[in-house]
Amino acid sequence: MARLVLLRHGESQWNLENRFTGWVDVPLSPRGIQEAKNAGDKLRGFTFDRAFTSVLARANETLRLALDAIGQSNIPIEKDKALNERMYGELQGLNKGETAKKYGEAQVKIWRRSYDVRPPGGESLKDTAERVLPYYEQTIRPYLLKGETILVAAHGNSLRALIMELEQLSREQVLELNIPTGAPLLYEFDETGKVVNHRYL
Repeated sequence: MARLVLLRHGESQWNLENRFTGWVDVPLSPRGIQEAKNAGDKLRGFTFDRAFTSVLARANETLRLALDAIGQSNIPIEKDKALNERMYGELQGLNKGETAKKYGEAQVKIWRRSYDVRPPGGESLKDTAERVLPYYEQTIRPYLLKGETILVAAHGNSLRALIMELEQLSREQVLELNIPTGAPLLYEFDETGKVVNHRYL
């Protein structure tokens, strides 16, 4: 049975400061480092064939710490910007409270929670899905169809886009979906590639 584990990176320094991060390359916070190690502890008993991650340090570091914890840091790892976080454009680096003061809370909520509205100079969740899903279909899914066990360490919005596809969620459902940092989410597939089970570890 093929298995896919999705792992949102541990808390970053800007998650801690409540800033829009997007493609800015910020490190994990001390708590995020611990979350990544704890995720590794939850992955004991899994033998991964390969792993995929974004090109951003917070996801790379989470993956490294989790694999180190289970002694599997030698597996093939592919990094690709297709798995990067949603790009927040002019909002990147701004504190979410300051952003609400500048643009109004209603507008910020639309940017954060609508499916296809872009913040200034940034991506919508739809844009993010349009790079994540082809990458999944062309690069990750073929390994699952061979029955492999795969780990993907990525970001809140790139994983939301992927979960939308895996669970066949509507746009409304995916907007309500919150993925906790450092919590491994397991999907199991039958031989046709259909999801038969999913749960947090």
